[in-house]
Amino acid sequence: MSGKKSIKNRLKAVGEYGLNLVVLGILTGLFSGAVVTLYNIVTGIGEELSTELYSLIVQNPAFIPLLFIGLAAGAIVIGTATRLIPMIRGSGVPQIEGAARGMLHFKWYVVMCSMLAASVACVFMGLPAGSEGPSLEIGGCAGDAVGTTLRRPLMVRRLQIAAGASAGLATAFNAPVTGLIFAMEEAFRSFSAQVFTCSAVSVLVAVTVRNLMRAAMGFSVGFTFTTFEFAPMDPMGYLYTAAAALCAALLGILFYHLMLLCRRGFAKVTFLKGAGKYIIPFMVAGAFGLITRYAMGGGHEFIQSLGSLYNGDFQTIFGASVAVTLLVVVIFRFISTILAVGCGLPYGVFVPVLATGAGLGALLCCGFTGAGMDAAMADYIIIITMAAYFSTVVRAPITALIMIFEFTGSFQSLLPALLGVGIGYIVGELFRTQPVFEKCLELIVHDQHIAQGAAKRRVSMEVEEGSYAEGRSIRSVLWPAGGMVTEVSAENSRFVPDGKTVLHAGDKITFECTAVSDEDVKACLGEIVRAKRE
Repeated sequence: MSGKKSIKNRLKAVGEYGLNLVVLGILTGLFSGAVVTLYNIVTGIGEELSTELYSLIVQNPAFIPLLFIGLAAGAIVIGTATRLIPMIRGSGVPQIEGAARGMLHFKWYVVMCSMLAASVACVFMGLPAGSEGPSLEIGGCAGDAVGTTLRRPLMVRRLQIAAGASAGLATAFNAPVTGLIFAMEEAFRSFSAQVFTCSAVSVLVAVTVRNLMRAAMGFSVGFTFTTFEFAPMDPMGYLYTAAAALCAALLGILFYHLMLLCRRGFAKVTFLKGAGKYIIPFMVAGAFGLITRYAMGGGHEFIQSLGSLYNGDFQTIFGASVAVTLLVVVIFRFISTILAVGCGLPYGVFVPVLATGAGLGALLCCGFTGAGMDAAMADYIIIITMAAYFSTVVRAPITALIMIFEFTGSFQSLLPALLGVGIGYIVGELFRTQPVFEKCLELIVHDQHIAQGAAKRRVSMEVEEGSYAEGRSIRSVLWPAGGMVTEVSAENSRFVPDGKTVLHAGDKITFECTAVSDEDVKACLGEIVRAKRE
C-alpha cells in the first residue's frame, strides 16, 4: 500500500507542479500579452500626440505658460496617486521583483489599472517615459491575477508573477529571450526549472498574442533597430570599443551615486504631502521637450536615428552641429532619468537608459572618427556603449548581451558586445555599486517599514511525502526570499547541504532567514515541504 501511495503522491505532484504550471503559464501569457500589447499601442499613440503638441507649442510660444501650468497640475495628480498606491511609484521593475520574491504584496487589479493610467499620462505630457517597466509590472499583475483567481498557493503565485513580468517585458520589446533571461537574472536571481518553465510558456504565448493583435490592427510587428549595419571589425575597432565601454561604465557609476543623492533630496520635500516634489521633474522634462524632441518619450526613435552614422533622420538642435546636439541630448536624458528614478515617477527607465548609452556612443564616435576610426565601426560603438551603460546601471550582463542580438537581429557583434558588457559589469563591481533596481527595492522595503521588527530566524521542518520539495534539489526550489537551507538531517545523519542536495520524504531541514516571526517563515515553508491536503 505504501508503494501505491508513494506513486499516487508523485503523480499528484507532477500534475500539481508540472502540467498545472504549464496551464497557468498559458493563461498568464494570454492575459499578459493582450493587456501589455494594448498598453504599448496606447503609449505609442500618446508619444506621437505629445511630440505633435510640443511642436505646436514651439511654433506658438504664447502657449508655453499653459504647458507648464498643465505639467504642474499633472505632477500633483501623479504624485498623489503614487502616495496612495506605493506599488506604482517608480518604474515597476523593483516592485515586481519584490513581489516575485515574496517581499511585497499588492492587489493586482488596483496596481494594474493605476500603473497603466499613470504611465500613459506621463507619456502624453512629454516626459522621457519608457513603456517597458510598466509593461513588466502589468504583466506581473496579470500573472498574479491568474494565480489568485485560481486560488493557487503563494509559491505558485510568485512563479506566475515572475512569468507574467517576463512575458510583459518580452511583449513590450518583441524580444522573447530577453524577457525570459531578465526573469531569471533579475526577478528571481535563480535558474531553476520551475522559473524557466513558467516564464518560457508565458513568454511564448504572450509574444504570439502580441504579434497577432498588432498585425490584426495594422501596426508594425517588429521592434528591432533596423538602421544598424555591422561590417567585420578590424583589430583597432576593439580598442575603440573598450574605450567607449569604459566611458559608458564611468557614466553609469556617476548615475548611480547621483540617483541616490537625488532620492535623499526628494525625501525631504513635504510640499502637498510629498506630491509636490513631482513638479520638479515634470518642469524639467517640459523644458527639455521644448528644446529637442529627442528628450521626450522612451528613446526608440532617437536610437533608431543614430544607426549607420546618422541615417538622415537625425535632426540637430537649432542648427547646431551633430556633436553639440548629441551632447545636449545625452545630458538631458541623463538628468531626466536621474530625476525619474530619484523621485519615483511611474514610468519605465529601461529604454531611456539605453537611449542615454546610445547617445554617448554616438557622441564618442564623433571624436573617434576624427582620430582615424573607420566610420563603418560607428554602429558597433553605439550599440555596445548602450549595452555597457545598461550593464553598469542595471547589473544584468546576460540580459544586456542577449538584448543586443534581439534588438539588432545580428550576431555579428558577439565578441565586441562581450567586451563592452564585460567592461561595464566589471567597473560596476570595482566601484561596488548595486543594481539600480535592486537598490530601489531595498529603499522601497525600508520606506514601507516592511522589515520593521524583523530578526534572524531559524526554523526546522520535515519534508513530507508528496510535497513540492520531495525529490528536488535545493537549488531548484523557490525558497522564501533572503533565506537558505543551512542543515539537513536524514537517516540519523546531519550535514550541511549544497545546491545539488536532493531532498527526500522524512528529511528534516533547517532554514535560516530574516523575518518578523517564526510563524511567517513556517507558513512560507509549509507550502514547499508539506503535502497538499485533500
